[in-house]
Amino acid sequence: MDHPTLPESNLVLNLVNVTKQFAGSAVPAVSSVSVTLTQGNILALLGSSGCGKTTLLRLIAGFEYPEAGTIAVAQQIVADAQSWVPPEKRGVGMVFQDYALFPHLTVSQNITFGLNQKPKEVATQSLNEVLTLVGLAGMGDRYPHQLSGGQQQRVALARALAPRPFLVLLDEPLSNLDVQVRLRLRQELRDILKAAGTSAVFVTHDQEEALSIADQVAVMRDGHLEQIGTPESVYGHPASRFVAEFVTQANFLLAQSRGQGWETVIGTLSSDAINQHESTEVALDQAEAMEFMVRQEDLSLSPDETSPIVIRDRQFLGREYCYCLQTPPGQLLFARTSTNIALPVGTQVKVSVSPRSLRAFPVSPDRRALLQTLVA
Repeated sequence: MDHPTLPESNLVLNLVNVTKQFAGSAVPAVSSVSVTLTQGNILALLGSSGCGKTTLLRLIAGFEYPEAGTIAVAQQIVADAQSWVPPEKRGVGMVFQDYALFPHLTVSQNITFGLNQKPKEVATQSLNEVLTLVGLAGMGDRYPHQLSGGQQQRVALARALAPRPFLVLLDEPLSNLDVQVRLRLRQELRDILKAAGTSAVFVTHDQEEALSIADQVAVMRDGHLEQIGTPESVYGHPASRFVAEFVTQANFLLAQSRGQGWETVIGTLSSDAINQHESTEVALDQAEAMEFMVRQEDLSLSPDETSPIVIRDRQFLGREYCYCLQTPPGQLLFARTSTNIALPVGTQVKVSVSPRSLRAFPVSPDRRALLQTLVA
C-alpha cells in the first residue's frame, strides 16, 4: 500500500508542550505534553480513566483546540496558539471506540465514504487494497450487522486507511470486543498497521495491550506524561513509582536500613548484592528507608514450616499460578509461578527474590508511617 511522501525528516508527529484546560476545570486535562513519533511506528497512550489520553488524541485529530503548545503532522503545524487546521485537512485517519459505521451502507460504501472527491478508479483501487489488507476481501457487499465485532473493527480500520493518511488515531480500538477476540486482534491490528506502513497512535487503559502492540508507550497520569519509551524500557525500567505500579502491577516492599542489609516483610536483603546492580534508581548508601519494587514473576516460593508468610489464595491462570501471600504485618504480596508445582492454600512459604530484579524508590511521607508497622 503506497504511503504519502513525507518531508526529508521521517517525523510524522511532533507535540511540543501541548496543554488543554476545559472551562470550569481547576486543572488542565493535558499539561505541557511533548511527544514525537517517526514514520511507521505505533505509539500507545496508556493510562487510567481521566488521565488525559483521549483528550490528547482528540487534540491530535483536531477535535479540540490546545491552549498552548504546538502540534505538527508530517512537519506541518496543524495547531498552535495562532492557527488551527481542521481534522479533514490534517492527513489523519480516525478509528472510534464504537467504530461509527453507517448501518445502511455496505462495507465497501463505508470504506469509500471519505473518498468521494477521488476519481472512481483511484477509490476502487484503494478499496481493494484495504479490503485485502484487513482480510475482508470478498465481503464488500455485506452490511455492518452481518459482521462480527472483530470484522466491524477491521472495516473501521480499513476506512481510516483508505485515504492513505500520514497518521491513524485509534480510541480504545479493542475495548468493545470479547476477551478471546481482543487477544487475537492485538496481533492482527499491529500486523495491518505495519503492512500499511502507516504510523499510528492508540489510546488504551490495558497494560498488556499497550505493551504487545506499540513500538513506544507513553504513560499518562493526571494530564502529565510520566514516561515514554519502548515497551521493554517502560516495563523493565519504570521512571516513577506510579509507572512501576500501573504498568507492571508490581509488589512494593518497604525497607529499613539495618547495618549491611535492608529489612523487609520477606526478610533482610543484602545491601552489597543490591548495590552491585544498576537496577536501582537512588543512592541507597545515603538512605535510611526505601521502597523496593519487585514484579510478581520475580518472587520465588518454597515451602517452609518456619516461615510466617502464608499462602492466602491461589488462582490458576492457565500457564501460571497467581498466589496471594499474607505477611505477619498484614501486607499482601502477589507472586506468579509456573504450573509445575501447585502449593496449597495455607502453606507456609519462604519468599525470595533476586537483587537483580529490584528497583528502589524513595518512601513517600504517607508510606513512611506504615514502614514502622511493617518492619518493626
